[in-house]
Amino acid sequence: MKSRIPSLIVTIVLALTFALTGCAKVPSLPPDTSSAKPAAVFPITIKHAFGETVIQSKPERVATISWGNHDLPLALGVIPVGISKANYGVTDDSGILPWTRAKFKELGVENPALFDDLAGLNFEAISDAQPDVILAAYSGITTEEYDLLRKIAPVVAFPTLPWQTFWRDQVVVNATGMGMKAEGEALVSELEQLIATKTAEHPQIAGKKAAFFYFNPADLGKFYVYLPNDPRAAYLTDLGMIFPESVTKLAAESNSFALELSAENVDLLDDVDIIITYGNDTLLATLQADALVGTMPAVKRGSVAIIQDGTPLAASGTPSALSIPATIDEYLSVIAKAAAAVK
Repeated sequence: MKSRIPSLIVTIVLALTFALTGCAKVPSLPPDTSSAKPAAVFPITIKHAFGETVIQSKPERVATISWGNHDLPLALGVIPVGISKANYGVTDDSGILPWTRAKFKELGVENPALFDDLAGLNFEAISDAQPDVILAAYSGITTEEYDLLRKIAPVVAFPTLPWQTFWRDQVVVNATGMGMKAEGEALVSELEQLIATKTAEHPQIAGKKAAFFYFNPADLGKFYVYLPNDPRAAYLTDLGMIFPESVTKLAAESNSFALELSAENVDLLDDVDIIITYGNDTLLATLQADALVGTMPAVKRGSVAIIQDGTPLAASGTPSALSIPATIDEYLSVIAKAAAAVK
């Protein structure tokens, strides 16, 4: 995922920002009882933001870069030859999130190959992995980076805009690049069934108007709202919530995934029932004590779901094929507590 905020902001675009109490073991999805999946026919052509990529034959060596793309091959039982280190939510020295680590171990890998690319893509390490394909359906790679990567192997890039690929598309696009589109679509169906089952356990969340925010407690003169084209914001709709009209109006003014607002404009967001944000145990009191932010109805009544910053749970807010089953229970529990404050 992207780092937290806001040192890498370019105008209103929060590039490589924010982000993202996982379990030691990833819960199993319901068994796939469908018939055998049809074999992919090669060559496969995948259109994306930089043009198109042609994959001539089924890749045997799969590499992934950026956030969460590695969880898809792992979920399908394929061990990547190299993956990017996680840059948020890791609470040990492993360099990967708990659900990813658990799946590697399940597949017999104790020490996966990691690209140390927190400060930028490690092209040499990626090349040394000798991949047949590089999965990057959810990423923020530039044209220059794409051109360098495709000299190493065919690249499955994001479909339209950086950092705006929803989890379903991330799964299907990456799976298509592996020659496993049918398996990816089946996985999406399984995850959708899981989400439906879990959200039904929290009816108080259904239909609430929710928005994902970022606050810097040291500077509440401005804050950030994630827009509907951001995966973590879109995930809230998967969980049964809806976007407030105020947020959809803001989205019409920008093609970014997040927007900076002055605290003087908090009244624009009076229709938000639930605020989801990163923070700690003191954040709500800090928000309520602020002369401007404290006037927001959601803040005043305490309907703020605070995801402990820097934790695996916070990282799971930008969902992937493995993070969803690993954290959905805890994620919903935090939101449901905030929803209970909405009268």
